[in-house]
Amino acid sequence: MTEYKTVLNRASGEFTERRSRFIGHAMPVKTEEEAVAFINELKAKYWDASHNVYAYTLRNGQVKRYSDDGEPQGTAGIPTLDVLLKSGVTDTVVVVTRYFGGVLLGAGGLVRAYSHGASLALEQAEIVTMRECLLAELSCDYNQYGRLQALVPECGGVVDDAQFTDQVKICFHITGEELERLQPRLADATCGTVTVTKIGKKFFRVF
Repeated sequence: MTEYKTVLNRASGEFTERRSRFIGHAMPVKTEEEAVAFINELKAKYWDASHNVYAYTLRNGQVKRYSDDGEPQGTAGIPTLDVLLKSGVTDTVVVVTRYFGGVLLGAGGLVRAYSHGASLALEQAEIVTMRECLLAELSCDYNQYGRLQALVPECGGVVDDAQFTDQVKICFHITGEELERLQPRLADATCGTVTVTKIGKKFFRVF
């Protein structure tokens, strides 16, 4: 997987449906332990709620989990998970808290309410796309620095850092395709005296 969607921030949003209060919470996570810790934190915070329904998906192991937390089977956890799946997000946990208001919603009403709570949480947390990039660096003379610092973003890369010693080291991230465009232009700009060193890979947000 070279690209995936997740949420940017921890966030929440709430609404009332026939006197029941629903609070949707979402958070980006990397592991099942982080997801469970978030769920347990909210269960402790909203200990007096009628239900704390959850769902989460993780890239690592393609994990998908959900819980109805006492709501009728199929009316809460699965609809919450479906919102995650249809939104295309992963590495994300959602908890929808319900304070029962005394009016039964019925199976269809519960499905709609929990789906809306999950969607609201994702909206507040902001869905973003993450793309795998190469971590790279190059070293150049001071008189080449200005041109090369501009050349990297011209080819689609993002400069992360610059270190100044006897030479200048420019650290940046860039996709493989963008690197292929950068290398011949870099060779032309420096008469072949400067080359790129790849030092790893990491996912970055796509703007």
